[in-house]
Amino acid sequence: MKRVQNSPPSAKTRRTILFAGAGIIAAAAASVTPAWATRSANKKVRVYKTPTCGCCSAWVKHLTAAGFDTQIVDRPDLTPIRARFGAPEDLRSCHLAIIGRYIVEGHVPAASINKLLSEAPDASGIFVPGMPPGSPGMEGPHDSQPYDVILLRKNGKREVFDRYDA
Repeated sequence: MKRVQNSPPSAKTRRTILFAGAGIIAAAAASVTPAWATRSANKKVRVYKTPTCGCCSAWVKHLTAAGFDTQIVDRPDLTPIRARFGAPEDLRSCHLAIIGRYIVEGHVPAASINKLLSEAPDASGIFVPGMPPGSPGMEGPHDSQPYDVILLRKNGKREVFDRYDA
């Protein structure tokens, strides 16, 4: 029986294999998008705001940077929109958004919206009443203040959904 001995690959062959492998790995890594930046159907947001509100535009930029697909609808008066979607007066802020089946009112952080979509509670939506300094879109030279994100259940009950410190 004659034995055939495999000869070791040449340096040129090893380089070719290494470069091909590195190219495959680089291509795969380039196609990976971080989870927080993925745009999907459930991350489409319609934002109702007044045309001149700068903090609303800053909040939209916050959502876009977090991977939400935003559509802006400028209206001179948001009262009819809020009434249509059932946003309580005492939880109102300067803008209202609709994402899926939920109302998102005010300067709600993207992390809270992601949590809402992930947990999918039986609720009307989440709210940050007023315009708390330091909330998304309200950053600036002033001191930040702690604030709560309020969950409004379908039965009208309210609870703290998230709490943000200053």
